Amino acid sequence: MKSHVARREFLKAAGAGVIASAGAGLLGTPAAEAQTDQAPTAGAKTARLFSGCCAYTYRGEFKRGFALEEFIARAVELRLDAVDMTVYYMKSTDPGYIENLRYLGYKHGVPFSGAACGASMVEADPAKRADTLTQIKNWVDVTDRLGAPHLRIFAGKLPPGSSLTEATTWVVEAMKAASDYSGKKGIVVGLEDHVGVSQSADVCLEIMHRVNSPYAGINIDISHFVPTPTQDSYAQIAACIPYATNTHIRNTFDDGSMIDMDRLWRMFADAGFKGYMSYEGEEMNTPGIPAQIAEIQRLCKKYSSV
Repeated sequence: MKSHVARREFLKAAGAGVIASAGAGLLGTPAAEAQTDQAPTAGAKTARLFSGCCAYTYRGEFKRGFALEEFIARAVELRLDAVDMTVYYMKSTDPGYIENLRYLGYKHGVPFSGAACGASMVEADPAKRADTLTQIKNWVDVTDRLGAPHLRIFAGKLPPGSSLTEATTWVVEAMKAASDYSGKKGIVVGLEDHVGVSQSADVCLEIMHRVNSPYAGINIDISHFVPTPTQDSYAQIAACIPYATNTHIRNTFDDGSMIDMDRLWRMFADAGFKGYMSYEGEEMNTPGIPAQIAEIQRLCKKYSSV
């Protein structure tokens, strides 16, 4: 336990330092623009950045009969390092089906960077919160059967009549229990900064500090943080990178403004991030490797030690 606490205190301090450095060069300032063409800095020597894609990207095709088996084969065509298996598109969790997906991933040389479920932890009703925890544990079991190391989960939207303080405590309680359970299987649960109570770096970091588990982290979707007068989206992303378990990547923020992808990769590289930069965006129906996947692969090669 002492080692866990020490690690969290170190990351807390590191996160604060990253906020300061990120805030010093907001998008559009000369400092930020000057960084773009510089060579990767010292942290990039330890960064290991790999390309990935979330099954959710093909949500329209899944509705038209596309299958996860085909998604695994598509990953080979796209030359991806790994895929994120969104569980919405699993035909079942029956014995044999999940294991066959795991087998196909192995035979195609496609690792699973994780799985993603839709369970939301913010519920005013204690019985519903208990049910959500049961769901998360069930999906941890499925993730284990897939041979994947990570499960993405949601906080959820604030219920009417509830406060952010209450909701944050509900998430902390659920993530403590979930990470205790997943840790026994070597699986990390990652809270996504999705629409709702977790769209603020301050809330995400408070949850991480209070859960205080090496098996709990933040699944950083780079597009979702809501800017504040003191922290733009880049500063909030940077603050959460020390806790990053996985990423969801697209080239625009929620307001439609373009993301400086080179700047973003530099942030992850400087923090020494080791993991997957997984595309989750619009469907890719063009032949060959789509532009956003190609950009992810180019930037991973530029800023990674591998």
